[in-house]
Amino acid sequence: MRIDQPWQRFVSWLHLHFVDHGIIRLAYNNFYQVLPGVFRSSQPSPSQIKRYQQEQGIKTIINLRGHNDDMSFWLFEKEACDQLGITFIDHRLLSRDLPSKEAIRATKALLESVEYPILFHCKSGADRAGLMATLCRIFIENTPVETAIEELDWYYGHFKFAKTGMIDFFFDAYLCYQRDTENPLPFLQWVDEVYDYEALSKQFHSNWWGNFITDKLLHRE
Repeated sequence: MRIDQPWQRFVSWLHLHFVDHGIIRLAYNNFYQVLPGVFRSSQPSPSQIKRYQQEQGIKTIINLRGHNDDMSFWLFEKEACDQLGITFIDHRLLSRDLPSKEAIRATKALLESVEYPILFHCKSGADRAGLMATLCRIFIENTPVETAIEELDWYYGHFKFAKTGMIDFFFDAYLCYQRDTENPLPFLQWVDEVYDYEALSKQFHSNWWGNFITDKLLHRE
């Protein structure tokens, strides 16, 4: 897709609103404050980006859907950020997989280097945004994991009984380790030294009806 010509912009606008479900997000953008200067949402429209900058002083937007300059959402968001002087960063996270050690380390490094206030988002603001919000609270606020995982809640549209529950499964693995170990390691050290991605992946099982809701009814990424 392109937005260089008027007809291209129109086609991309239709795609953004009716294929990528932007029409729904215009009414409800799942926008919440995580910490002072840290906000989460679903995919924002250009007008929403402008409003968040005016109201919250947003200086950095982190796109958790990843770089995709063939998609309408990326093109319009990148254009809006460039016009408004907002730093736009692609930082892809996954909603149906356990986070890798590399992804967690990269997320911590990113949060330590960006200019605040920040807004991060995925498509619906439920799963990847929930993962990012949880890591934000752990790394920025030093919030205990058992409290930080409140960012992964049905209130934001997150469902742990579907494949998206792999995110919860990851944090639950640390909480189980913490509970069953006499002198447990801090979260990040556990990730580096104990966390076994392959072994934990084999232990997770989702419910078919949960997957039906998230994949077929809600069309989550």
